[in-house]
Amino acid sequence: MPKFLTLDEFDPKGKTVLLRADLNVPVKDGEVTDATRIERLVPTILDLTRRGAKVAVMSHFGRPKGKPDPAFSLRPLAAPLSRAIGKPVAFAEDCVGPKAQQAVAALKPGEIVLLENLRFHSEEEANDAGFAKALAALGDLYVNDAFSAAHRAHASTEALAHLLPAAAGRLMQAELEALAAALETPQRPVAALVGGAKVSTKLDLLTFIVKKVDVLIIGGAMANTLLFAQGVAIGKSLCERDMQETARGILAKAEAAGSPLILPVDAVVARDFKAGAPSEVVAIDRVPEDAMILDIGPATVSAIEARLAGCRTLVWNGPVGAFETPPFDKGTVEIAKRVAELTKSGKLLSVAGGGDTVAALAHAGVTDDLSYVSTAGGAFLEWLEGRELPGVAALQRR
Repeated sequence: MPKFLTLDEFDPKGKTVLLRADLNVPVKDGEVTDATRIERLVPTILDLTRRGAKVAVMSHFGRPKGKPDPAFSLRPLAAPLSRAIGKPVAFAEDCVGPKAQQAVAALKPGEIVLLENLRFHSEEEANDAGFAKALAALGDLYVNDAFSAAHRAHASTEALAHLLPAAAGRLMQAELEALAAALETPQRPVAALVGGAKVSTKLDLLTFIVKKVDVLIIGGAMANTLLFAQGVAIGKSLCERDMQETARGILAKAEAAGSPLILPVDAVVARDFKAGAPSEVVAIDRVPEDAMILDIGPATVSAIEARLAGCRTLVWNGPVGAFETPPFDKGTVEIAKRVAELTKSGKLLSVAGGGDTVAALAHAGVTDDLSYVSTAGGAFLEWLEGRELPGVAALQRR
């Protein structure tokens, strides 16, 4: 039995469900450029409406600084949401007060309304109890389907969950089950692949995860910092030279935990960081002084793939090279495709997340081939760091 209630334990027929979603999607010139978060909300909304619920969808959008701002209105998202679920979606010009009350009261079983941006009220981000009560007055049940906002203790993610019967939506449920399978009750051996630019932004992650996994693989510019700390000459490569002592501490923790730490043994280097720039593969201790490391080399790719072939679980956060700029995407793409193959063959449970990671997997064309790809950025990273997420803790069985 999960630690949190799910929709299976609710009877929403005839009741008004306050559904906390994350519709903070990228929009350009009034058009949604990535509807992934909208699409992932569909199973929960259809589940509720088919069972006769009246659904009021709540979300934040952008940073309107606690007051109404037309540039951050959720109104333009009502149409994309309607198209995604195949049902009309009404719009309320506020998320509390008379306008919200009137819009919710007009709902019939199976109907949906999108409430205006929660962050048009400063009390939302302040986790204000009075604001939470005003939200609670609109409904009978609370469902949180916004894992990507679960690391924030806001009124709609934390306080509200204590005022109404609360459950995880299908997306939240899927996220929590995937994350539990990856690090709480994993099939071993477990590997973590951590990439990206800076050790400093992922220090807590590395410190926590090194004790949880059997193999820790580090790529991207983060690896440069660890290599530099070991005395390896890395030329003009991106590196946090002031993090030497911290990097050595990470290496020591990995050794103490008995977790093999895999660093690049070769690299793709170039003098210029631009698409199509001339490049070459060199051993990691032969990086020219005037060159920079921009991707892992083929020997490193082979070493990582060999390690993954012997693992049962993988947690992935961060690319291993500058994947946005060909030809420095090759290492990330090759590993992504190998992870997809191992996953599809049933040999590996793969969970990935973080903005750059999601973009890299999409670039490799394998997003749908991994076990689970989280669209949550900060929440996914904080979970990997072992922190308690307020929006998840508020859903615990009481």
